Amino acid sequence: MTGAETSALLGPADIRRLAEELDVRPTKKLGQNFVHDPNTVRRIVSTAALDSRDVVLEVGPGLGSLTLALLPAVERVVAVEVDPVLAERLPKTVADRAPTLADRLTVLTADALRVTADQLTQPTALVANLPYNISVPVVLHLLAELPTMTKALVMVQAEVADRMAAAPGGRTYGVPSVKIAWYAEARRVATVPRSVFWPVPNVDSALVLLTRRPTPDADREAMFRLVDAAFAQRRKTLRAALATWAGGADQAAEILTRAGVSPGARGETLTVGDFAAITRMAGKARP
Repeated sequence: MTGAETSALLGPADIRRLAEELDVRPTKKLGQNFVHDPNTVRRIVSTAALDSRDVVLEVGPGLGSLTLALLPAVERVVAVEVDPVLAERLPKTVADRAPTLADRLTVLTADALRVTADQLTQPTALVANLPYNISVPVVLHLLAELPTMTKALVMVQAEVADRMAAAPGGRTYGVPSVKIAWYAEARRVATVPRSVFWPVPNVDSALVLLTRRPTPDADREAMFRLVDAAFAQRRKTLRAALATWAGGADQAAEILTRAGVSPGARGETLTVGDFAAITRMAGKARP
């Protein structure tokens, strides 16, 4: 990073001033909690292990705290913001505080749950403070839609972070854990205090680092339906939980046995590889 490639980060007073200027009142509906601590956004950029060639996708840039920290570190930032008022103001904030970096920013006014690859510039990384209420669906959608995205660092509710990064065998392991594992290795890497946000949320936050890996040898949509069925009734054995999915408990037991999985096991004990094996076997068993 050269001396010219710097930006003036936003502090608490800057965040309040911008919000007042725009008449922005953070809403729970949009999951808006703005980061106002420069040290936190620096820490996020450092933890993401970015390099100057990365094209970073940022979802929900809000008032621009993280955007300003990202721009000096990468080739380009593509910011997807659903709020048109915030999306319109972001380029001006960057031009005011980091004029030499303004040409590195592209802002797209769109819903991250519906954005498509052809709207973006082949991002290599996702770095975002995600709205709590849609964090897992957004991550899954972007991993599916953007094969060029090889890594991600997302800030989410701490409880969600635990589920995203959970390993088989624990109570937090479930549908999000398996579906994330289809695409990437996920690790919870840091806790973020509530005090760095405005307004202060009533839950803790955490950073989850995702590293893309080869997907299993199975049909993704079929496997995701299997995973949904396996965890719909967590207390039941897979033989019982998958009865409707397989067309009967005996058929479920047969598919499981052929896949090398005990019919008496429960979904939370299976790896993503186990679910892929069951999916492949189910495909062979059905006409």
